[in-house]
Amino acid sequence: MKNILITGGAGFIGSHLVRLMVNKYPDYRIINLDLLTYAGNLANLKDVENKPNYVFVKEDVCNLEGVQAIFDEYKIDGVIHLAAESHVDRSIKDPFSFARTNVIGTLSLLQAAKTAWAGGGDYTDKLFYHVSTDEVYGSLELGGGFFTEQTKYAPHSPYSASKASSDHFVRAFHDTYGLPVKISNCSNNYGSYQFPEKLIPLFINNIIHNKPLPVYGKGENIRDWLFVEDHAQAIDLIFHKGKVGDTYNIGGFNEWRNIDLIKVLIKVTDRLLGRKEGASDKLITYVTDRAGHDMRYAIDSTKLHEELGWSPSLQFEEGIEKTVKWYLENQEWLDFVTSGAYMEYYEEHYGNR
Repeated sequence: MKNILITGGAGFIGSHLVRLMVNKYPDYRIINLDLLTYAGNLANLKDVENKPNYVFVKEDVCNLEGVQAIFDEYKIDGVIHLAAESHVDRSIKDPFSFARTNVIGTLSLLQAAKTAWAGGGDYTDKLFYHVSTDEVYGSLELGGGFFTEQTKYAPHSPYSASKASSDHFVRAFHDTYGLPVKISNCSNNYGSYQFPEKLIPLFINNIIHNKPLPVYGKGENIRDWLFVEDHAQAIDLIFHKGKVGDTYNIGGFNEWRNIDLIKVLIKVTDRLLGRKEGASDKLITYVTDRAGHDMRYAIDSTKLHEELGWSPSLQFEEGIEKTVKWYLENQEWLDFVTSGAYMEYYEEHYGNR
């Protein structure tokens, strides 16, 4: 049995990956390490929590001693590292917490992996896979070019700077110690179980409750959107078949201006709620632009497609329809999170700070 450690497995992308791996690989033991901070929610994994090949461990990735103990106890063969602070607005207010989690946390995991695996004599059949973001590449001009695996790093926010630093540490451990690593950089994800501070679930929830839809600047910033289940499939593929030491970009080939995306969300959500078309247009509220707001992100996933055969499974309109339906059908989950009740539950049962 292979023992795979997935960090941040109670979060948005992490929970989708944990579910995929637990169900697809019954001969793997999946160890989900998560601190259950505000964006971690075990309710995301109710359908697999009792599976015999699933284990949850509450731990801080920054706690080197605790992480080393997990490697020792579970004889970890592979790591897929997703645990991260990821909200740009939060990073602007508190850059230190992003440096701690994203940089020191990654370094702790790398050190624990090196100690555990090198102590065994070699790195055969071991792998450290680090999941990163397209934001490390900076910003693109409107209408020109894409991020490739050769694009120079140019982070503009404390969040992207912390992720860029963690990427460099992963490569440094590969070059210095021979640690077998892989890195992927993804575009904006959307889908079920996303914490509702992010644009799509936040706006769906606000439309439901007739609350303002705050749009930065004129809403002209462009993002490439990736369905989260497609991202999980790509991670699985890279983990098993990607080249050690390589980087792979994962994007949806799916660019949208923020304001156009919001209008699609309004149209779909109003229709599914039985409202008249455009009923929620009045909720759009333009607010002061975010500091250092990158204008455009766009990922070129050609390498991933040509080498490993991956392509997005859904057109964006289909993915958005599926996503809105999920949130409307799971308003109990949405209320559990937005009310803060989930944090009270975890404090009682897991001793959250």
